[in-house]
Amino acid sequence: MAPAVAPATATGLADHGMAAATAQFLESLRLALSLAGDAGTLDGSGRGSGGQGGHGPGDTDGGRAARAGFGPGEAPQDFVRISALVELAQRGDSEAFGMLYERYVDVVYRYVYVRVGGQQLAEDITSETFLRALRRMDSFSWQGRDIAAWFITIARNLITDNAKSARFRMEVTTADMLDADPRVEAAPDNEVLERLRDERLLTAVKNLKPEQAECVVLRFLQGLTLAETAKVLGKSEGAVKQLQLRAVRALHRELADVDL
Repeated sequence: MAPAVAPATATGLADHGMAAATAQFLESLRLALSLAGDAGTLDGSGRGSGGQGGHGPGDTDGGRAARAGFGPGEAPQDFVRISALVELAQRGDSEAFGMLYERYVDVVYRYVYVRVGGQQLAEDITSETFLRALRRMDSFSWQGRDIAAWFITIARNLITDNAKSARFRMEVTTADMLDADPRVEAAPDNEVLERLRDERLLTAVKNLKPEQAECVVLRFLQGLTLAETAKVLGKSEGAVKQLQLRAVRALHRELADVDL
């Protein structure tokens, strides 16, 4: 099977993927913190608005979704298409794998970029992630809902192989994250205040315990489900719920004086 993966480019990924993801990340975290403040807790079922997209009526094959463990109306909008692409890729269809690459390359790149803090290294690891996935595609145990988690797990292992420590660290700077967000412009006072508020939020995330920070990134920046996050972290869904709850509570305490 010939590789259908082209190297990631700094312009295409950093400008497009990170810009949209940063905006969604901040918006999702504000919503979570607002819920935590209103209710004193946060149900672990909530998810970010980035990554794989929300659940909706796009599932046109109820039987296939049910076999994958989704309840009625829970399957992602492109679930049927992704399922078909995975099955084709596992049979050696390089074009199908190329489409999976296009669908998930920004998701993987965002995770890697936040971990390593440099475009070139992030691009290299992202490309190696998909090349390794391509070589292992026929051995991947497709369960109908964890292909994004599988890609990120490969990237996570590559980062660990290249890092001195396996602990999660947000190496990307707050300024880099905010500069990727096209909504933030140095102009009127309200936009300056918004940037300061966002800086406080991102700094608070970086100050979380490593596992809490990684959980927040996977759930709110990547938009992974509880099941997918649990697969990446090697934990149960219940443990991930508690990890997310502790992280959101810690952020809420840290930002008690900030009007989000």
